[in-house]
Amino acid sequence: MNFSSDNVTGVAPEIMAAIAAANVGTAAAYGDDATSERLTRRFSELFEREVAVFPVATGTAANALALATLTPPWGVVYGHRDAHFQVDECGAPELYTGGAKLRPLDGAHGKITAADLDAAVTGRGVVHHAQPAAVSLTQSTEAGTVYQAAEIEAIAEVCRRHKLALHVDGSRFANAVAALNRSPADLTWRAGVEALSFGELSVFLSSFLDSFESLSLLSLLPPSGDADVCVFLA
Repeated sequence: MNFSSDNVTGVAPEIMAAIAAANVGTAAAYGDDATSERLTRRFSELFEREVAVFPVATGTAANALALATLTPPWGVVYGHRDAHFQVDECGAPELYTGGAKLRPLDGAHGKITAADLDAAVTGRGVVHHAQPAAVSLTQSTEAGTVYQAAEIEAIAEVCRRHKLALHVDGSRFANAVAALNRSPADLTWRAGVEALSFGELSVFLSSFLDSFESLSLLSLLPPSGDADVCVFLA
């Protein structure tokens, strides 16, 4: 059996047929086309709240753009030392954040704990230090383990206390949903997650957008500003 990523093989006939069907007629730009509208509706149903969907090319692009909107150039992003964004994205998060620092954390079986995160967050307000800004979890992890909803909630509580944004790299998010028998909503915004890379998409929740002051993040909002979730999708 071949357990490689699905991008090492040919496109499934159903996908190719869908691409060909979409390549007919004309379509408005900037998300006003019928395909984008259908994506918005489907993901709104999936996450049980309104979303906005932005297609991107790859999972690395989704992670890099998500972290760039959550983290200023002087910020620190905390995550497990084996996480994809730490070791496999060729500096893309650092580039698109404009220079943010990635802080690797230890943890058994590819997971970090709320206690370890709490102990690692230091330096806020110290003018000579990069400032704590965000946390990134991987679901399912690179070791094949999963974060229970309660574990995510505990980490989210630490994030709230330290004023950190919480991102999940969900390249195997569907596997975690199936393994835990929980809904996507239960493992994301209901547990305190503010951004999710779903394979090759990123989700931003309105509660975070309302309070975040980064122009780079606010520029991603739809013109009406009334969407609960923004999504990058590849």
